Amino acid sequence: MFQFPVPVMTIGLLLCSNIFMTFAWYGHLKFPHAMLWHAIVISWLIAFFEYCLQVPANRIGYGYFSAAELKTIQEILSLSVFMIFSVFYLGEPFKWNYVVGFALIVLAAFVIFHKW
Repeated sequence: MFQFPVPVMTIGLLLCSNIFMTFAWYGHLKFPHAMLWHAIVISWLIAFFEYCLQVPANRIGYGYFSAAELKTIQEILSLSVFMIFSVFYLGEPFKWNYVVGFALIVLAAFVIFHKW
């Protein structure tokens, strides 16, 4: 049976979990007139699926990646997903300072992953 390499499986699961979590945390912003408790309950239901992907991703990836590396991957994916989400789902403008900030985060990832 074919099995994906650990980095592919880990990053793929983390990417999918971040898509769910972005909708859980920010999807309700598109519906400002919805009752708050509706937003909370729906967000928790969506977050359940995020956890079903996040936990296995970290279990599969830990050992191949350090905890710090896993967290760095998660943050980069989270910000990448959020930038796309905010532009295409929420209709917010994409600004140059977002690109600069993201580049600095990628630089931080280089520092974390580099074997010094």
